[in-house]
Amino acid sequence: MQSIDYAGMFPPCSLALEPALRNQAQYIRSDDAWMLNTFVLPVIQFDSAKQLLPQFDPSHPLRVSALGPKTETTAAFRDALAEIEAAIRSLAAQDVDLPVLREARSIIGSLPAFWEAPAERAPETITLLAELNSDMDEPTFGFKLRTGGVTPDAFPTSAQIARALVVPATHQVPIKFTAGLHHPLRQYREEVQTRMHGFLNVLGAAILAAEHKWNEKQTATMLEDENLKSFSFGDEFFAWREWKIDIKRLKGRRKFVTSFGSCSFDEPREDLRMLGLL
Repeated sequence: MQSIDYAGMFPPCSLALEPALRNQAQYIRSDDAWMLNTFVLPVIQFDSAKQLLPQFDPSHPLRVSALGPKTETTAAFRDALAEIEAAIRSLAAQDVDLPVLREARSIIGSLPAFWEAPAERAPETITLLAELNSDMDEPTFGFKLRTGGVTPDAFPTSAQIARALVVPATHQVPIKFTAGLHHPLRQYREEVQTRMHGFLNVLGAAILAAEHKWNEKQTATMLEDENLKSFSFGDEFFAWREWKIDIKRLKGRRKFVTSFGSCSFDEPREDLRMLGLL
């Protein structure tokens, strides 16, 4: 439930703000709304969004993941925080791509914040986030892992994703994924000239790796599985091959395996229906 963050303004869809918001308004009224999580909105678009929101039904409030700017230096990080402090305080969820983590704590407070770092730096970043969370009642800082893009070089390897999912600290740090997860199963896609990771593979591997304490090799094996028959769903469990997790424990794991961003809400649903899973 609530697994897809709608990112219609981002490539390859790259919609303008107004049509993206209209899509969100339509999706939240659909029968599949239970799959929809937040609307990914860049901080620089907040003012424009506020002007458009009165056009939409107030009975369906917009839930936002606010996307902050990418920065390369500590100075740029501080400048970005100064510019978006008011926006951070006004929102209930936030995605920020910033390399320096400790600087933001006094401003962000208890708002959930997800921090992105390159895949090769995921283990060390996750460990630092776990340290920052250690004296909080609820984990405030999460990690965002980029799982693709519009060119082959934007896709991390299965080994890189697996390494992030088996860091012990990952099981106490919320994680979400962004880009390249349009389809349920891993598959070769002509439009990007490479194999795209599947969201069932990635979300499932994150949950089962934590549940069964998998190593990198076992986790990568699931990430690379392109056979639908390997995946089982029921009222009482989710399974990949012989590895299972019951629904109650799966719901508990979802506290730390949160969602994935997709510029399309239609493609994931169409694929699931085509596979007979929805």
